[in-house]
Amino acid sequence: MAAKSAARRTKAAKTAPASAGAEPTGSRPFSAFEWMLSLRYLRARRKEGFISVIAGFSFLGIMLGVATLIIVMAVMNGFRTELLSKILGLNGHMLVQSAGGPLTDYEEVAKRIAGVPGVKLAVPLVEGQALASSAFGAGGVLVRGLSEASLRALPAIGSNIKAGTLEGFDEGSGVAIGAGLAKQLSLQAGDNLTLVAPRGAVTPMGTTPRIKVYKIAAVFEIGMSEYDSAFVFMPLAESQAYFNRDGDVTAIEVYIDKPDDVDRYRPLLQEAVERPIYIVDWKQRNATFFNALQVERNVMFLILTLIVVVAAFNIVSGLNMLVKDKGRDIGILRTMGATSGAIMRIFLVTGAAIGVVGTLAGFLLGLIVCLNVEEIRQFISWLTSTELFSPELYYLSRLPAELNAGETATVVLMALILSLLAPLYPSWRAARLDPVEALRYE
Repeated sequence: MAAKSAARRTKAAKTAPASAGAEPTGSRPFSAFEWMLSLRYLRARRKEGFISVIAGFSFLGIMLGVATLIIVMAVMNGFRTELLSKILGLNGHMLVQSAGGPLTDYEEVAKRIAGVPGVKLAVPLVEGQALASSAFGAGGVLVRGLSEASLRALPAIGSNIKAGTLEGFDEGSGVAIGAGLAKQLSLQAGDNLTLVAPRGAVTPMGTTPRIKVYKIAAVFEIGMSEYDSAFVFMPLAESQAYFNRDGDVTAIEVYIDKPDDVDRYRPLLQEAVERPIYIVDWKQRNATFFNALQVERNVMFLILTLIVVVAAFNIVSGLNMLVKDKGRDIGILRTMGATSGAIMRIFLVTGAAIGVVGTLAGFLLGLIVCLNVEEIRQFISWLTSTELFSPELYYLSRLPAELNAGETATVVLMALILSLLAPLYPSWRAARLDPVEALRYE
């Protein structure tokens, strides 16, 4: 019995290596063999031309979808940043108004507000509406009375004087107007501008309009057409006399270091002023406008994402057709020892390559367009002899684009994930294909 058992063990030991060697082990995952076949299937032959067309459309769809998403999001970010800088550069971050009685002690109040940590500037101002006219036209304007020092300190005005000067602004009776208004009324620095205010002198016959001629001391250009054509600045003392403000001001505009932290500054200003006041911040004054921009931005992102999704479905349909067409090849590979995992990886790489390359091409295309968007706008305007993005409609004199690293990475990552998910089902179908069935009907 012992001899027979030893003989059986010896026979099993001799036959074990042979049987183990005969068992198919498959290729190493993502080996050169699998990459070679995957890239070979991307180069379709003549009879597979339709499949090649679908793959091409899938590539173009993902490339254009990613590029469009990046460009649109960058332009909308640029619009928001430009508009925010223009609006806050002229209007201030917080507006302090008196809640009881005229603000006659505005100089002391402005000094106390300026002493609050984080406050950059406190500007007393007088504000009123008027009609500006010349021999060539007329239009409604918003008149603001500021001191020369305050006007120079405003980032939107002090560094954007295009003609004339602010020297001696407080002593003279000149005004500063926007370039848009100067163009509308055909005026320039040194010319005369007539301002008509509805509330003038009180007479026995009633209140009469106040009409006064001012010399244009300076012309500024902010770059936002709505402001350049609607604002007129005059000396603070002159505006008090013009609008019948007996030694008081309309409000005090406050500029702070961090505009997004306006809520934190409210109690600090209340404590510093030491009197009843009413505070309005830039978020409240422009809530509707910026909320609309945010909603539009989110909707555009969702709509344009559909382009990438449709391109991903094109990859699925094209790869399904490729699997059906390559059924005989799959059967031969399986009979030669290729595992189902190898077959799945081959078609997975084939489909993913279309999406990954399309995503990278779209990223580069979007980056190039964003960096040259204003030059492209000017070229298209010249080519078509039309005004694209008219400043009168879009409030800006140039087309801005601001790339956000987080948003751009999100777009690219989303496209890459869709590109990797799209070929999963066709690759799974290819891996489950029975080689006998595949070869039987060929």
